Amino acid sequence: MKEERSQLDKETLLSLFFDSLHLTILHYGLWFRETEHQLGLDKAIKADSLAWQELLPATIGRLGQGLGFPQQSGVPQALANLSKEALVDLTEEMAKNWLACDGIWFQTIEKNYDYEMLTAKRINDTNWVRFSYIEAKIIMSRLGLPENGGLPALKEALKYRQYALVNQQEIVEAGDNKLIFRMIDCRVQAARKKRGLPDYPCKSAGIVEYSRFAEGIDARIQTRCIGCPPDTHPDTWWCAWEFTV
Repeated sequence: MKEERSQLDKETLLSLFFDSLHLTILHYGLWFRETEHQLGLDKAIKADSLAWQELLPATIGRLGQGLGFPQQSGVPQALANLSKEALVDLTEEMAKNWLACDGIWFQTIEKNYDYEMLTAKRINDTNWVRFSYIEAKIIMSRLGLPENGGLPALKEALKYRQYALVNQQEIVEAGDNKLIFRMIDCRVQAARKKRGLPDYPCKSAGIVEYSRFAEGIDARIQTRCIGCPPDTHPDTWWCAWEFTV
């Protein structure tokens, strides 16, 4: 088989390389989804953490050998040598890539399999049920936040969401048992406004997204929507949420 592949032109070989990357991402996602189906979401999240700890260094190691880049403690040397400021910028670019992935999937469904955005919105809302909870657990693990850490843990975790890297947000403590979160600048909504489009009606997704994220931090936290499109909202924020314990 290796001899047969060596007869292919470079363009096809490059396509095969990216096919392998694509299939790895898909296969990883399928393993997670079926583990969730068989064992439940919390066990799937724990299994993902264990699997990712092994897969990431193995992948970087193989790519390092194939592409000839040096490594430092399992990290490509080029990344390890970046300044803190450059790494901050790079995390923002990665978050933009995550957001682009979300948007491209939405538009693909909307353009090819949809009527009045209904199917794309349904898939989008369902995805947030899992993603927000998973993201909360990953952030908790990364920051060492305690289980059932209440509003202080939620306030800290909200700062490290993917959205927090690309949007401008505000978190206000409104008393001993209340937290107000406002999305001051939303990249998606701002882009629609720039193109002369109406607000994207994201309230149904937002209710799932923020309530599940809060639940992932502490199941006692209750979430209330103050306002989110298609609701009317002031020019000073796009959506706002109240969290209480």
